[in-house]
Amino acid sequence: MGAQWKQKGRELEAHKKGQVHGKLVRELIVAAKLGGADPDLNARLSAAVEKAKKSSVTRDTIDRAIKKGSGQTEEVVVFELVTYEGFGPHKVPVIVECLTDNRNRTAPEIRRLFKAGALGQPGSMHFFFEHRGVVEATHTDKSRDPESDAIEAGAQDVEALEADEVPEGALGSRFLTDLKDLAAVSSWITKAGWKISASEMRYIGKTPVKLDEAAHKEVAAFLNEIDDHDDVHHVYAAMA
Repeated sequence: MGAQWKQKGRELEAHKKGQVHGKLVRELIVAAKLGGADPDLNARLSAAVEKAKKSSVTRDTIDRAIKKGSGQTEEVVVFELVTYEGFGPHKVPVIVECLTDNRNRTAPEIRRLFKAGALGQPGSMHFFFEHRGVVEATHTDKSRDPESDAIEAGAQDVEALEADEVPEGALGSRFLTDLKDLAAVSSWITKAGWKISASEMRYIGKTPVKLDEAAHKEVAAFLNEIDDHDDVHHVYAAMA
């Protein structure tokens, strides 16, 4: 339920390295702005730092982004979150979140990218999605009971992470929460020894559209083109 279409693996393409680093830095800035500069007290920032490190973002770059986001420099953070919604090919509902410093530039570019589908009005796709808090984490103790931890943490549901997202010999789980409980669940999970790789709000498709292989490739190509835009932060699609 928690992981439908994802951009997984695309970060490894060498020619996208600079673009990916830019998006990771932007996430660091926003996470620090929203939750403060201490990763130990800010689960979203902690996850962003780990992801940045895995993508070989330098320590200096990470530190500068955190200082900028938390107001420790004279630079003004002007990014705003703008959401675009519409149908992709084969009537797949899509929500696109952008972090932009100029929505007048971003809006027409996203409209153009929706040429294969149809850009909807704000809120038009929300019927097809649930807006949930998502915490993805791994634990070195494979005998750990994720369901018990989910109950103790206050999560609404839990599911196993995909095998390729879990280090060998570890346990991986995705905890789904109400939006208001995301920070509390992240904090409890961390204290219980889980290593968080993601702590964020996501749109999760209620009834994913089932596609054959050819249609799936067409929709994936459409989503990848949108994801390539520098201002795009997250892309959500209700597809199986």
